[in-house]
Amino acid sequence: MLSAKSLFQEILANDESFALFCSIAASGESQGGWENARIAALVPESERELAPKITRHGADEDKHGRIFNALLKKRGLDPVPVPPETDYTMLLEKNGIGLAHEQLKRDERLAVRDIVTYLSHSRVTEQRASEQMDLLRKHFADDPDIGRAVKQISNDEDNHLAYCHEELLRFAYAGHGRVIQRTLRECALAEIRIYRDVSLAVMANMGRILGWPKAKSAMLAAGIHAVYAYERLGGWRRMVSLEMPERRDALGGPASTAPEFA
Repeated sequence: MLSAKSLFQEILANDESFALFCSIAASGESQGGWENARIAALVPESERELAPKITRHGADEDKHGRIFNALLKKRGLDPVPVPPETDYTMLLEKNGIGLAHEQLKRDERLAVRDIVTYLSHSRVTEQRASEQMDLLRKHFADDPDIGRAVKQISNDEDNHLAYCHEELLRFAYAGHGRVIQRTLRECALAEIRIYRDVSLAVMANMGRILGWPKAKSAMLAAGIHAVYAYERLGGWRRMVSLEMPERRDALGGPASTAPEFA
C-alpha cells in the first residue's frame, strides 16, 4: 500500500532521487538564510531588538542547508541542479509572498510594516516546514542515516513557528492586527497553490528518476490535488491563527551547530 513512509523510503534509497531531494531542500534553506540575514541588517531602528532573533532564524536556515549537503557528502554524492518548477522559495518570492529580493538587496531601512509582512510570510511557511519535518520525524527519527538531521531540523522549525506566533501577537497588540490578518490570509492562499504546484513538480521528477508506472504517478497527483482542495476549502485557516506558544523566546539564544555526519 502506498504511504508517506514507503514513498520517502523509496526516494531515500535511490542515490539520484536522494540527491535531488537533498539539493531541493538545501537550496531552499540557503535562500531562507540569505533573506533573513538581509532583513536583520535592514531592521528599522524601532525594532532593533528583533534583529538578533532574525539573525538566529537565518543562521538556522543556513545550518539546515549545510546539513542536507552533509547528508549528500556522506553518501558520496554531489548536489544537483534544482529544477525551477521545484524551487518553492523562489516561486513564493516571484508570486509576491514576503519581501522582494530587489528590496532586500538595497541598503535602505525597512519599515515596521515590512517586518510585519516578513513575520506573516514566515508564520505561513514555517507552519508548512514544521508539519513536513514532523512527518519525517515520525517515520525516520531512529533512522541511522538521517535520524539526527531530521530531529535537529524539526526542532528548529518548531522554534521558528513559535517565534512567529509570539512576535506577530506582539505586533497585533501594538495595533497591527488587521494588517496581520489580511497579510496572513493572502500569504496562506498563495502558499497552498504554490505548494501544490511544487509538490506535483517534485513528484513528476521523482517518478521519472524512479520509473514509476503511470498509475502510481496519477495516484500521487490525485492525492496532491486532494490536499489542495482540503486546504482551499478551509485547511488554510490553520496557517493564519495566532496563539501564544508554549516555547517562549524560542529564538532568544545563539543558533546551535550542525551535527557532524561521519
